[in-house]
Amino acid sequence: MTEKAFQDYYTDGMSHCYGCGRLNVHGLQIKSRWSEDDENESVCYFTPQPRHTAMPGYVYGGLIASLIDCHGTGTAAAAAYRAAGRPMDTLPPLRYVTAALHVDYLKPTPLGPTLELRGKVSEIKARKVVVDIRLLAEGTLCANGRVVAVQAPEHLLRAAEA
Repeated sequence: MTEKAFQDYYTDGMSHCYGCGRLNVHGLQIKSRWSEDDENESVCYFTPQPRHTAMPGYVYGGLIASLIDCHGTGTAAAAAYRAAGRPMDTLPPLRYVTAALHVDYLKPTPLGPTLELRGKVSEIKARKVVVDIRLLAEGTLCANGRVVAVQAPEHLLRAAEA
């Protein structure tokens, strides 16, 4: 994939998140893009490391929640730009934060294989986007998530850029 990730459009001030911040050297630095297979689906790939263990051989559930969370907010931002007919590098920035996160853990997620997250926007309004996400390991559905993302308040955007 050569297309720029959604998170790569975030300004430096908005790039410190533990899950998706490209400037957080200790973070996950996830990258989300529109799928090449389905233009209405976002995709993210992440390979957990041994430090992401819950118990031997399985991924920590908190990591799964973090991946779903950040993939959801990134997808929300990209969907909002798309709905507005704007490129992601235009101002004012459309950035989203999590208003609600729901995760259903369906099967233990094995540690080792690259995880695949696939998101679909189920609702988009003026300041709110709902993204449903599937997390798969080697094609097996391990978790479902839903992120309700709301547009970041202006004061948070100003503070991040200060």
